[in-house]
Amino acid sequence: MKITVESVVHAPLAKVWKAYTTPEDIIHWNAASDDWHTTKATVDLRAGGEFSSRMEAKDGSFGFDFAGVYTKIIPQALIEYAFGDRTCTVEFMSVSNAVTVRVTFDPETQHPVERQREGWLAILTNFAKYVENLR
Repeated sequence: MKITVESVVHAPLAKVWKAYTTPEDIIHWNAASDDWHTTKATVDLRAGGEFSSRMEAKDGSFGFDFAGVYTKIIPQALIEYAFGDRTCTVEFMSVSNAVTVRVTFDPETQHPVERQREGWLAILTNFAKYVENLR
């Protein structure tokens, strides 16, 4: 079973791609709710390259690292990565003056599928808002 979420970002493809793959941008949008934030991010955007994001509750009560290895990169089109024994595919599809970003991932077993879908969609929604407000 896979979970898929997507969002339409009203911005040029190059801008969407850069914001999704640049650590300085990732720390601004990578959170599922206002009480969480990403304190640091690293990206080595190539097949075999590693990435990581440190996500923490703003009150300091909890935090975790989300990390993995890129398995396939097609610039401005596709990112595939593995994290633990799970995989994720991120597709960037340009249509008119917008980009549909579709994320398809293997769910984990600790939380209900719907909760996982909601969390990943919230992050993707934050991403779209962030990019659309970039100058």
